[in-house]
Amino acid sequence: MKAFLCAENNKEDLRFIKELKANLEQEVYYLPKETGLNLIESSLESKYRISAKCRDSKVEDLWILTSFFGYSTQTFVQAVNLLDRFLAMMKVQPKHLPCIGVSCLHIAAKVVEGEGNVSPTHELIRISQCRFTVSDLSRMEKIISEKLNFQFNAVTALTFLHLYHAFALSNTSERKVVLNLDKLESLLKTCLCRLVFSKAKPSVLALSLLTQEIESLQSVDMFKIAEHIQRHLKIVDREVLHWREMVAKCMADYLSPECSKPNNKKLVWILSRRTAQNLHSHYCSIPELPTIPEGIWDESERALKELPFVVW
Repeated sequence: MKAFLCAENNKEDLRFIKELKANLEQEVYYLPKETGLNLIESSLESKYRISAKCRDSKVEDLWILTSFFGYSTQTFVQAVNLLDRFLAMMKVQPKHLPCIGVSCLHIAAKVVEGEGNVSPTHELIRISQCRFTVSDLSRMEKIISEKLNFQFNAVTALTFLHLYHAFALSNTSERKVVLNLDKLESLLKTCLCRLVFSKAKPSVLALSLLTQEIESLQSVDMFKIAEHIQRHLKIVDREVLHWREMVAKCMADYLSPECSKPNNKKLVWILSRRTAQNLHSHYCSIPELPTIPEGIWDESERALKELPFVVW
């Protein structure tokens, strides 16, 4: 291992520690209210309240949409953060969740990807297979933005994961060990599809993911770097071990045959062949099926005519 562990006056290392601590101070402001998360977790499925299963299913849908439109992992993670903060703050009926979820993704995409790189709103709505209009989405975005005080650039587990990864790579002497950032991001996305991980501090969840992956690599050098990070952040072993166990359980469940994985291919089936090719010229081959007519929505089925939200 490089000498930074013994002599911590390296400018790059000091810059990293400073950035790490700055994000650590900010993460608390972007955590969903735990009381709200607990209410969701304890709620049974009904037409009046969001359950954990309902929320998890919607996050999986957001993952599919993120993948389909080619948005970044950061967009997905920010969208989930917006969704959880809003749901933990407001009492929401399940019929409104599709619009809320897509609105959070649209807000996140505009912030992360940039306005010019975001798919048109009507395409996002149509491909999401949800029954609401552009005006419904705009109205919902306004509600979410105001309730969250327009705080969109959240410090998330992905923020820390990128910092940890960069620091580990720049300080390891084991060049044969490859700490794959894409794999770490995939692990994070899988965890975020479970409500329980929204209770974890982003810095702790990211460290738990990092140490879980380092253990699979059996790298003593990398593990010492992770311990170094943990020591500077003053994270107790108990916290890391708890969330590592949760991550391991989540991955075991996810890899089991009974678990259905997010699959963006199902979105192709609602499109005509020509539309799908125009939207994704690089996408996998479109099935040779007749064009599916796009029916007009019944205005009486619009779910967002009234939005009886209640603050928890």
